[in-house]
Amino acid sequence: MSAAPLAATMAELGRAARAAAAELAFAPRAAKDEALTGAAARLRAAAATILAANEADLAGAEGLGAALTDRLRLDAGRVEAMARGLEQVAALPDPVGAVIAAWTRPNGLKIERVRVPLGVIGVIYESRPNVTADAGALCLKAGNAAILRGGSESFHSSRAIHACLGAALAAAGLPPAAIQMVPSTDRAAVGDLLAGLGGCLDLLVPRGGRSLIERVRREARVPVIGHLEGNCHVYVDAGAELSMARAIVLNSKLRRTGVCGAAETLLIDRAAPAGMLAALLGALIDAGCEVRGDEACRVADARVRAAQEQDWYTEYLDAIIAARVVDGVDGAIAHIGRYGSGHTESIVTADAAHAERFLARVDSAIVLHNASTQFADGAEFGMGAEIGISTDKFHARGPVGVEQLTSYKYVVRGSGQLRPG
Repeated sequence: MSAAPLAATMAELGRAARAAAAELAFAPRAAKDEALTGAAARLRAAAATILAANEADLAGAEGLGAALTDRLRLDAGRVEAMARGLEQVAALPDPVGAVIAAWTRPNGLKIERVRVPLGVIGVIYESRPNVTADAGALCLKAGNAAILRGGSESFHSSRAIHACLGAALAAAGLPPAAIQMVPSTDRAAVGDLLAGLGGCLDLLVPRGGRSLIERVRREARVPVIGHLEGNCHVYVDAGAELSMARAIVLNSKLRRTGVCGAAETLLIDRAAPAGMLAALLGALIDAGCEVRGDEACRVADARVRAAQEQDWYTEYLDAIIAARVVDGVDGAIAHIGRYGSGHTESIVTADAAHAERFLARVDSAIVLHNASTQFADGAEFGMGAEIGISTDKFHARGPVGVEQLTSYKYVVRGSGQLRPG
């Protein structure tokens, strides 16, 4: 598609989305939920078609890397997970119109803070075709129109998933333009989204690698929600129980290495019982994970490679982890404050005071006690799905679900009150 026709196509997507958003803002919950459950049924019915499209994408994904290939790959279980996610979003309360707070002033004015949709949301993502279903569902439930731009590597998979969403919208009597897919892999389409589609776009959500996120943050002319990196930490305190610590560390790092909630740094208390450091490092290495550690870690296990300064900042998205011995919970907090990305951190300990200190003083979007960092996921938080994890501090932080895709307005009811001189 040449530049001029693509620009015209993108402009039309924006206009159609704006019109759809105006209708969705007042769509009844029943219609939105019917579209979501209908899309789930269509995903299940079209599973073979979706998997065939995914095979076509995988065939062209040579050189993509293990982490991105894992994100791209679909199987029957992942298609079913997408369908269940749609149903879970449908089961959530409708956020639109919900009264967040209400009070009455001394002069009798009754004031309510009420949730309203954001409008038109653009989502730019790489590799993960499941984002097509998750993002479309969450935007719809929150009364927003969505324009989705998946990566070229997942183009066929995303189109097959989007077809199910579009058919379900039409069957529920909602505008198919409520969830649109950019019909081109041309990178110029990203530029059009960053420019705001002539004022039709209200928010951008990027999900992808560092280069994509940096470009979006640098060039976007509309507000952005997202995170640059997921440099997540697990801190094992002296008060940790070894078997629990081992299980949490292995799950945090190796359950899926390519997700943003995967642990990238292991911190171990210098006061930990003898043998704990070697046991944790050995468990990782024996499971196939490369460990890059400080001198204390290298002494504990000769297979540990020497860590460089850059390792403490690195999001590997691979079976690699940095490891360091620190001076207690305050040493862990200081390390995370210096090197962390503000995403997700976990403390493993039976010491309640240490746990509360860590949870209170670590300034990240998600902090956990005695749980894997891989719980950094909207579905695991009961949100049905997520459009992404935000490390921002304005508007939304952590998993971005339906409530985070709304704003609010103030509704004031009076009985003839006038403001005096």
